[in-house]
Amino acid sequence: MDINNNEVQFFEIEKVRFIMKDGCQLDISYAYEDLVFSEHSLFIIQFVKGSASDLNCWFNHECSEKYQTALFESLEITGKLNGMNLIRKGTFCLIDKPETEEIDIEFTAA
Repeated sequence: MDINNNEVQFFEIEKVRFIMKDGCQLDISYAYEDLVFSEHSLFIIQFVKGSASDLNCWFNHECSEKYQTALFESLEITGKLNGMNLIRKGTFCLIDKPETEEIDIEFTAA
């Protein structure tokens, strides 16, 4: 949210939930700010600032390229049928912070 301009961007999380479930039979495991994590953290859907129809898609670095491609193709088809454009951005890695319950996310562009 941009406090200076009083702009609030609303995210269509229910549409993302439907795309994930219809395209890959996966549910949302966690959502935080502009990120939506799939079950088993196979991929993350990221809302694109300023766009109501674009979604970035990041895959877990442990997910094989073949599986990433299959998942993305299913998500992309379902997304298009629901007016959303998925963009394959790259991979991510979850990094545990020592002695805390927090994690860092490291994104690597394709």
